[in-house]
Amino acid sequence: MPKPPSRHKKAASPASTDSTNEDISQQVDPGSATITVSAVEVTELTQEEQSDRLHLERKVERAFFEAGKALIELRDRRLYRSTHKTFDEYCLDRFGYNRSRSYQLVDAAVVVDNLQKCPQFVDILPTAEGQVRPMTKLEPQEQHEAWLRAVELAGGKVPTGRIVKDVVQRIMERTQVPNTYQIGEVCQILIKDNPELRGKGGWWAIVSVVNNFSCSVKMWDGEYTVGLQHLKSYNYLPAECEQMQEICDRINRVYSSALEESVQKFLEMLGKLNRAYLTAVEEKLLSLIEREYGLID
Repeated sequence: MPKPPSRHKKAASPASTDSTNEDISQQVDPGSATITVSAVEVTELTQEEQSDRLHLERKVERAFFEAGKALIELRDRRLYRSTHKTFDEYCLDRFGYNRSRSYQLVDAAVVVDNLQKCPQFVDILPTAEGQVRPMTKLEPQEQHEAWLRAVELAGGKVPTGRIVKDVVQRIMERTQVPNTYQIGEVCQILIKDNPELRGKGGWWAIVSVVNNFSCSVKMWDGEYTVGLQHLKSYNYLPAECEQMQEICDRINRVYSSALEESVQKFLEMLGKLNRAYLTAVEEKLLSLIEREYGLID
């Protein structure tokens, strides 16, 4: 019978070995590898593009300033009155700004407006609200001084908020006046070239918060932060201060409603009283207005 064919294992061919067994001496040294980088042509901006870029950059830098200016107009013209009772409620509902943030932007806009009126031309202006915030504690002329000094310390560039704060602190230390006002004290508003207080000269105000260099005060149309130099105490007795607090609260409640112009003028007149009481006629008129707006029965 013929022999069956023998079964032999095939020897692995050297050519079929895995590439990982290649002689490492044939590999390329990574340190000497050449990397090919495609060149990208950078085109220069045209004059029109340069102008557009500068214009847009300025808009970004002034965004906080424009927001503050807009808020001032919305507040002063009471353009929120058709949907909201108070400016604070409107800002929170419409923009998500609490009272503190709204007035930070408002105060910053006032300061930037003032810096643009500086006798020494200021061609470098703030680009962020945080750079302006420390200066809101200063008088207009001191704001000029502080900003010019901060720009100088920043090497002729826009200074950081930290630089501005340090400069403001030094100015305040040299002009520091102790705050002797007390909560509930009734004072008269003095303008003294403060643009934020324009039109409020002679109004009465009730101190609600005592700060180091200012007081938060309540007036007939809202609350404000006022420097000590803008306040003058009426030196009322405690009972008279309580009477003024009651009058203030009543006026504030009415003022929060949508008002006719004649009613607003009457309330403004009460806001300028230099006595701690209402006459019989004033009391009757205020009570009539409160009844008309459903504030009393």
